[in-house]
Amino acid sequence: MRVVGVIDIGKTNAKVAVVDLDRFEEIAVRKSVNVVLTDGPYPHFDVEWLWAFVLESLAALNAEHPLEAISITTHGATAVLLDAAGKLALPVIDYEFSGPDRLAADYGRVRPPFSETGSARLPMGLNVGAQLYWQQKTFPEAFAKVVSILTYAQYWTYRLTGVLSNELTSLGCHTDLWNPTEGRFSSLVESQGWRPLFAPVRRANEIVGPLRPDLCTATGIAMATPVYCGIHDSNASLLPHLLTRKAPFSVVSTGTWVVMLAVGAEPKTLDEARDTLINVNALGDPVPSARFMGGRAFQMLLGEGAVSSSIDIEEAVAAAGHMLLPSVPEGSGPYPSAKADWTTDEEALSPAERYAVVSFHLALMTATCLDLIGARGEIVVEGPFAANNAYLRMLAAACGRPVFADPHNVTGTSLGAASLVAGSSVRTGVRPFTGTVTESLVHYAGTWRKAADSHARIEKRP
Repeated sequence: MRVVGVIDIGKTNAKVAVVDLDRFEEIAVRKSVNVVLTDGPYPHFDVEWLWAFVLESLAALNAEHPLEAISITTHGATAVLLDAAGKLALPVIDYEFSGPDRLAADYGRVRPPFSETGSARLPMGLNVGAQLYWQQKTFPEAFAKVVSILTYAQYWTYRLTGVLSNELTSLGCHTDLWNPTEGRFSSLVESQGWRPLFAPVRRANEIVGPLRPDLCTATGIAMATPVYCGIHDSNASLLPHLLTRKAPFSVVSTGTWVVMLAVGAEPKTLDEARDTLINVNALGDPVPSARFMGGRAFQMLLGEGAVSSSIDIEEAVAAAGHMLLPSVPEGSGPYPSAKADWTTDEEALSPAERYAVVSFHLALMTATCLDLIGARGEIVVEGPFAANNAYLRMLAAACGRPVFADPHNVTGTSLGAASLVAGSSVRTGVRPFTGTVTESLVHYAGTWRKAADSHARIEKRP
């Protein structure tokens, strides 16, 4: 197989891409904004709109590039509840909805300890277990009709093939549902009686089934085209490097969330209160991880059409000590309780200076996360921040280790999902970041870390 269609649904945007496995690059793509509906019992993803977008895109792309396989990657923190007819028993909850917080105390009494799941306690619906618990208690009649629980990527696999499944990387991303050390469902799943509802667990690279015949007819895709199980998006970014790079190294997957995954990390006690956790990679192995909402912060602070900075402006910002201290937004990341604070008059900054300060802030948040999970060796940046030189420069200054990125290919999730397909010629295309790293940037990084820790009242461990 040479040409793969990838369905890539992120929290903010959705796309369908065509990946040429010989060249190992995207050759065509269709994109759209992901929509959250506010009608019904709670905010939820518009899965029917997404489904129409997926089918229309597959048909249009297949007409130009006949597809030989389909793979899926999606954001985490999402589960889908199906009834006996295979329809939604309840809407697919937006994980940024705060409803589950209303039962936080009750949920806290039944959720497994961090030592069992490696899953930090997070607000809103960021723990899938909290979503399920809230839905079960709030809508008991609807929940009683649930016969299948699917992780999000595997919901789309189900719609493409009719086969029900779950998958390791999606179960193992801060859900409270999985024990990554023992490779089985957590005690929460057993104690709440959910275990019979979960479809069989498969590996991300398994072929779940062929594309449904009616969908082949509707899209023009060849009959019996294989559909792969699918993968959580951060692990999709990690996978090509996992297959081609020697440990130790870390991958920084950037999007709405910035997720750091450290392969071959120095053993460290993870701090649940600072949004460190254990993910499960596509090979089924536990991986120390950390995260913060970096892409959302960039969008909130700079908006569309941000003006990038030059080296001279970055040096001037560093010399002046203009800083943004965490956190934007609040509630997650390494400083979850801290309120953002500018050390300078932000209104007096030029657009390019503001870009530099924000980029520095995001790089230093990343460096803090990498330190918390014991990351060692090379740092690979995937996604939109791979094209942000100010971010890469400050990350190199703060960590003192080689940074790699591919500024011309900022879609690591799609290529990672394509890596699941048998016979893919996996390569990454990343190259060393060679931008100048000056002593002023190193000094700025050290000053920011001390100021951020003081601002958030973080005591340095001995």
